[in-house]
Amino acid sequence: MTEKKILIIDDDQHLLLGLSARLKAKGYRVICAADAISAITVARKEVPDLVILDLGLPAGDGFRVLERMRDLADLAATPVIVLSARDPADNKKRALDAGAVAFFQKPPDNHEFLSAIRHALGETIALSTFLKT
Repeated sequence: MTEKKILIIDDDQHLLLGLSARLKAKGYRVICAADAISAITVARKEVPDLVILDLGLPAGDGFRVLERMRDLADLAATPVIVLSARDPADNKKRALDAGAVAFFQKPPDNHEFLSAIRHALGETIALSTFLKT
C-alpha cells in the first residue's frame, strides 16, 4: 500500500505539530501550509490524497481555498475535511455545500476525526484495529 499524503492547512503551529505527529504515527505522509496563498501552491505541487483545512487563514479565507481547489482539475476531486474553530451552526452547511466531505470543530474527537480521514481516503480497517487507535 502506498503512503497516503495529507495536506494540513492551518496557521496554528501547535495544531500543525500535534496533528502532524498523530497522522505520521498512523503511517501518513504529512505536508503543511500556514496561509491561503501557500495552501494552493503546496496543493498544486504535492497533489495530496486529502486536505485538512482551517477556515480562518492569513492571506485569505478557507472557503476561498476550497473554491479554488474545486476549480483546478488536478485538485477538484481531492477530499477536504474542514477543521475550524468557527461556529458550526454558521459554517458547517456552507463548507459541505462548497465540497468538503466533513466538518469538525476544534478540537475534534480523535476517534471520529481519524475515522473521517480514513473514510475520506477510502480506507477500510478491521473493527478491532479501529478500537485500538
